[in-house]
Amino acid sequence: MSAVLSPRADTVMARGAQALSMSDVASQSWARCIEAHGLRPDGRPRPLCYDGALLAERQARLSDLVACARHEMTTLFQQLADPFSTVVLTDTDGMIVHMVASPEFGRDLDDMGFRVGAVWSEAQAGTNGMGTCLAANRAVTIHREEHFFPPFRSLTCAAVPLVNAEGQPAGVLDVTSRSLMPQQHVLVLLDMTARMIENRLLDRSFPHACPVHFHTRPEFIHTLHEGRLAVAPDGQILAVNRSALFQLGRTAAMDLIGMRLDEVFETSLDDLIERSAQASFHPVVTFKVSGSNRYFALARRPAGVEPSSATSRRALAPRDESSSASAPHPHATVGQKLGDPRLMGHWQTACKVIKKGIPVLLHGETGSGKEVFARLVHEHSPHASGEFVAVNCASIPESLIEAELFGYRAGAFTGAQRSGRRGKVLQADKGTLFLDEIGDMPLDLQARLLRVLDERRVTPLGSEEAQDVSFQLLSASHRDLAELVAQGRFREDLYYRLNGIELSLPALRERSDRRALILGILAEEAGAEVRLSAEADALLMGYAWPGNVRQLRHVLRTAVALMDGVTVLPEHLPFLQRQMPATCQPGGLVWAAPAEAMPAGGVTQEDAAGAMDVDADADEDIMATLNPVQLGEREALLKLIEQHRWNVSRVAKVLGISRNTLYRKLHRLGIPVAS
Repeated sequence: MSAVLSPRADTVMARGAQALSMSDVASQSWARCIEAHGLRPDGRPRPLCYDGALLAERQARLSDLVACARHEMTTLFQQLADPFSTVVLTDTDGMIVHMVASPEFGRDLDDMGFRVGAVWSEAQAGTNGMGTCLAANRAVTIHREEHFFPPFRSLTCAAVPLVNAEGQPAGVLDVTSRSLMPQQHVLVLLDMTARMIENRLLDRSFPHACPVHFHTRPEFIHTLHEGRLAVAPDGQILAVNRSALFQLGRTAAMDLIGMRLDEVFETSLDDLIERSAQASFHPVVTFKVSGSNRYFALARRPAGVEPSSATSRRALAPRDESSSASAPHPHATVGQKLGDPRLMGHWQTACKVIKKGIPVLLHGETGSGKEVFARLVHEHSPHASGEFVAVNCASIPESLIEAELFGYRAGAFTGAQRSGRRGKVLQADKGTLFLDEIGDMPLDLQARLLRVLDERRVTPLGSEEAQDVSFQLLSASHRDLAELVAQGRFREDLYYRLNGIELSLPALRERSDRRALILGILAEEAGAEVRLSAEADALLMGYAWPGNVRQLRHVLRTAVALMDGVTVLPEHLPFLQRQMPATCQPGGLVWAAPAEAMPAGGVTQEDAAGAMDVDADADEDIMATLNPVQLGEREALLKLIEQHRWNVSRVAKVLGISRNTLYRKLHRLGIPVAS
């Protein structure tokens, strides 16, 4: 506690040893609660709560932030895998605008006044994660007894601040749980999630700006570590992310906003875009103005914006495949993203029917890549030159979805933009409208959407003038729409209007290209040098992935952030270790593609005598007893053994274990090698 507190602050110290064991941030918060807000620890909390029109109006102002945060919050909640935790988003006043929690824990919190619309500032709720994070403007952990009011002392809160594209406070991201221990590692995950949300918000706030990505190491481009700028076509910097400030040695966004790109780097925007295009959008070298700092950067023009010169126009134009025998077939690029044969077959089917104007309905679990699939269909469709407009019907507050879809004229309702808004349907004119999670659309809006789909005309809110619109339609849901129709929760006529053809996308656990996908995402996040230990590979391959590709990407981003070298180890996958305790022995096994040549040293006579052919049907009894982690470990170990041509001594050396230990491992996993 501070030595300059008034006698009233002695209330804090009356808590004895508990007060003395408080963190500095909690002690300072208690002082503010008493001195500035007139609260008493033995009093009752008085959280203010917005509802009805007032809540809807505040949520409308924050619709972009909620849209950017919703999916990342769900992924973080799945990664925590704790039914007694919740992920919370607040605005700058401490009002909860969105939260993800289990129904049971959500009911417990609701009894405390912990709900959407409630204000958890220090002035209203005393010392707590969200309010104290706002007051201190830093990441905080408030553990159980550190809460100011007794009703909240069963909770542990970790919170990090969010900033918008101009570097101004945007809100707080918080994890609140019943944990008995301070969850310091949660702050790492929160910070990563906050960066992803901020990057999404930057893109959403400046859709017509040129994105510039840079880092001192090229492998960190397109990862959380990259610096990002939103640059106007004339070269003026409009927005920056936190990593850009760190990379350039600046402390505030306003230090860069308003400057021209060529005042920061020794290149103009047009030059950087042209060089990026000529390098097939791989990072190119540039230098910081008035310094020798070397950076790798790339830049693009926003979708639909024409290049400013003939040279850059040629560089950015699609390659004419008919003029070059070496030009890759468009399916080759798609095949790299859709390595599973079923996915590839569905994509080819979707491309055929979309050319005839037939709507496509995608069904798949949450996070299975429905939007990625839809974008690939759009990019190879007759409407590819138009805009791809994705609308997540589950992420928009019910009170705002009509305005979001159909737009509104100026002054249509309180909080409306002065210039009005076109709406997603009109934005998709001459392009593709993708309605994600269509099963969550309210029934009354389903009727209006059906009318728009039938008439291809849309009337914005507050307007009497209908506007013609032409788009190709894709929709998706993780729900069974036919079952919802039977339950009366989805319009039958709309279902048949959406379902020109229905394609079911496989879950990640069902895909045959899982390992290639894992390695590809790792390469995107950390560069081509990153490797997997056998134990990490077994954990990744053996897990069921209920959150699918989205969850996988989040877990791998966490692993990249936690690892020190270039090898992902089990300790870098704490979530998977909690879900499926590792059975792998310690060692440094690195999974790699089979070698084309025999390793130096060959095979010893002893090892050759022990090598045996592995029959896929052999040892079925042993295989049946293996859990998913062990099966994944078995597969990885077999690949390594085959790579080293059954040189058991060399494999043991690579693993960092004795040959006897390796033989025991092989026996336990049902790999037939004579010992």
